Amino acid sequence: MIRYDLICAHGHGFDAWFSSSDSFEEQVKKGLIACPVCGDARIEKQLMRPAIPARGNAREDKPQAADKPALSKGDAAMMRQMAREMHALVRERAEYVGDRFATEARKRHKAGRTDKPIWGEASPKEAGELTKEGIGIMPLPPLPDEKN
Repeated sequence: MIRYDLICAHGHGFDAWFSSSDSFEEQVKKGLIACPVCGDARIEKQLMRPAIPARGNAREDKPQAADKPALSKGDAAMMRQMAREMHALVRERAEYVGDRFATEARKRHKAGRTDKPIWGEASPKEAGELTKEGIGIMPLPPLPDEKN
């Protein structure tokens, strides 16, 4: 798996994981990658620094500053709204295939079908297998509960 730092044409940065660099290129050409902030599909890789451990395989993770919260209440509310909008967009533009997602994704990938995206349920094992087969997938974030 390869993690890339990406940027959209509007300057929004984000990261994503791909099974290979070819998989990234293929997904960009098909417009399957979109900015999570604005939805723009004009995506490019950003310059990245290599993740080289300081000593051997040891990695020192820097602890987060204790005096700084991970997210402000406003940021958390914005992220919940973005998750709702992402779900609405997927439901509007993609075909729901339920628990047949892995089977249908393989069938469409093999046939080269890109006419309409699909969404549905897949187990973590099925999702991992699809990724290993070079079939681009993206999990949807769970819909937020207003009590969170």
